[in-house]
Formats: sequence, structure tokens, C-alpha cells
Amino acid sequence: MGKDVIIACDFASAKDTFDFLDKFTEEKTFVKIGMELFYAEGPEIVREIKRRGHKIFLDLKLHDIPNTVKKSMAVLSKLDVDMTNLHAAGTIDMMKAALEGLTREDGTRPILIAVTQLTSTSEERMQNELLINASINDTIVKYAQNAKEAGLDGVVCSPLEAGMVKDACSSDFITVTPGVRFADGEVGDQVRVTTPEKAKEIGSDYIVVGRPITQADDPVSAYRRCCAEFIG
Repeated sequence: MGKDVIIACDFASAKDTFDFLDKFTEEKTFVKIGMELFYAEGPEIVREIKRRGHKIFLDLKLHDIPNTVKKSMAVLSKLDVDMTNLHAAGTIDMMKAALEGLTREDGTRPILIAVTQLTSTSEERMQNELLINASINDTIVKYAQNAKEAGLDGVVCSPLEAGMVKDACSSDFITVTPGVRFADGEVGDQVRVTTPEKAKEIGSDYIVVGRPITQADDPVSAYRRCCAEFIG
């Protein structure tokens, strides 16, 4: 599987998003559209970014009863995104329903991945606030195994867990890893982070990079640096 860098376009408006994307005159970047932008601009922002030739990871992290998730995924499937996701905590039945809803009549569908634990979640918070007594690593591996059993393509996890997910699920089970920062950059509000180069070594298939690119003085150079360190 080819590796790729996904830029987290966590902007508040379509104008801010396109002002950013217009800086890339040579590359058609793979972009992540999250809740903030999708809720601000609606499905049309997805359609327009797709029209401009970008691949899209629609990051809405669905988590609801199976029937609701199935119907929602059927709607998202019509947007022709390349990847979308849900929370693995929603159970195997919910993930199976999501897969069914996402699959089009011709059998095609976007890549579907499950969020194991958010990169802002530490083991202490998970145990004290969520009352999950297992270790964070054991929890992430179990959630990944549940996603695989449900038929999903992979999971979102921090780069620190990508290797153990591969070991538990198979080398072709996709790992999409946020929490990537340059060695000389700020960590921000994420607690389980690593560098693009280290993410490559660990086994990430896709890395999701936001502020180190979007808030850089020269975003295009930052993106190219990230690609060089991760893809080679």
C-alpha cells in the first residue's frame, strides 16, 4: 500500500479553506474535512473540493445506533469521498451497519476506518473518566480487532500504536495516524504524538497533519517536508 500525507483542513469557512488550497499550484493534496468545516459549509464544500481534484477524508466520526449510522453512511457515500470514519466504541454491529450503508449498488465504497481512541486521550483520562480499566494499548488493539471483524479497512490510531495494530490485525489493515508533529514543532493539545519519519518506521499508512502545515509560514514547503520525511 502506498503511503500518503493527509492535510487536516480544520478551517472555519470555505473561503479560508480555498485560500489555503490555492497555495498548492503543483500538488493535488489529500485533504481531511472535519466537523467544523462540514458543519459550517455543508456537503457542498465536499463537492467543490472534489471537483478541484483532491482526495477527501471526511472525518465526522459517526457514533449512534446501527440503523442511524447505516442511513447516514448511505448519504455520505453519495458525496464520492475517498475515506470516512466512525467510532469503534459504537460496537461491531454498528460498524457492520455502517459498512452496509456505505457500500453502493455497484459494490464500490470509500475506505472505512474506525477511531480507536482520540489522540487527546491519555490512559489516565480513559481510566478515570471513561472507567475503562484496561490499558490504553489493550483497548486500542481490541477496538482495532473489532473493526477488522466488522469488515472495516482499518483504524485511526496514534502513530505510537500503529505497529501493534498491524501485529494484531494484519499488515494490510490500514492505520491512519493523526498526532504527527515535526521534531522541532509544537505538540499542541495532543498527547500521543510522533514525527513523520518515526511514523513511517512504525508502520503508519497515512498520516494526518494539521497545524504543522496549515499554520506554517510556508505551508507548501511544510507539506513537502512532511512528504519527504514520511514517504521518502
